[in-house]
Amino acid sequence: MAMAKAKSTALSAAEKCRNILGASWEAHLNTIKADAKGSKGEVYTSRVHYMVQKGMPYLIVPENDMHNINIIIDERGSLSVSSPVPGRLASLLKSLNKLPPRVAMTGDVLRMKETKVPVIAESLKKAILKEHKAASEATYGVSTVLSSASASCRSRSEGLLSLLNEESSYNILKFEIGSCVFIDSLGSSHNIELDTFEPPKADLLLPFSAKLIDGINRSDPRRRALILFCFEYFDVTARDALLVSIDHHGFEVLARVPERATAPDVPQQYHWKEFRFTFKEAVKDVEEFCRMLVELEEEALHSVKSYSGLG
Repeated sequence: MAMAKAKSTALSAAEKCRNILGASWEAHLNTIKADAKGSKGEVYTSRVHYMVQKGMPYLIVPENDMHNINIIIDERGSLSVSSPVPGRLASLLKSLNKLPPRVAMTGDVLRMKETKVPVIAESLKKAILKEHKAASEATYGVSTVLSSASASCRSRSEGLLSLLNEESSYNILKFEIGSCVFIDSLGSSHNIELDTFEPPKADLLLPFSAKLIDGINRSDPRRRALILFCFEYFDVTARDALLVSIDHHGFEVLARVPERATAPDVPQQYHWKEFRFTFKEAVKDVEEFCRMLVELEEEALHSVKSYSGLG
């Protein structure tokens, strides 16, 4: 079976942090404003791009961004990274008064030696080109899902490849993490022990999270498969379902399911509830993830047919 037999267990806060950092490539960087007299104590914020290489976040910051000046006076900074929530998923979370889960880190924003910058830049380019190659050589089934995503929904390779080729327009800064907190969709904070925290490694699944999520959520047949999974593995009859997040060990679905039984003359009420589906074995890339989804759907359909007398 593609699905683990045991009840699916929730990911730890540290695992969720790692997945978010691996899935996204945009962040909000905060540094302390500086002028000729030194630090003003006011905070300057802008959106930057980043990648994690060998456990270290590297920030790709435009040359004209004030962060480059601020860190000369004061290296302290903070970085906020949100989970990808493309398209309809973003609208649903907003209607439920929920925010995208995010990672908040404090630390030092450091300039690198000039001799190291080209080495790091080349390493980042190689990782991006590897992701780009995986997407361009994807099988028909995977390509269909990825191409179903909105034009505004881009993978990391699509977003960073052109940027990294413009060598004169950006600086690469190193972010040394001092503290890390996971903030869930309800706003609750969970401190992460850095001694045991494993940052994301080179990956051919998580960087495609946004496109996979949007590609599946924009397809009625694929959403019906999510509804089928809820029925088969959790014995709930959902009216609708959206993919929320993916990772190497499974995925999470937000489904519109019935509330507790009411009186016969009272219309059935529904609410949105999250379900975690865990694979029997971890998948390594986008191809294996999509293949596992197909296997899950085939198993669920076979199971429904068998006990309905249609099989």
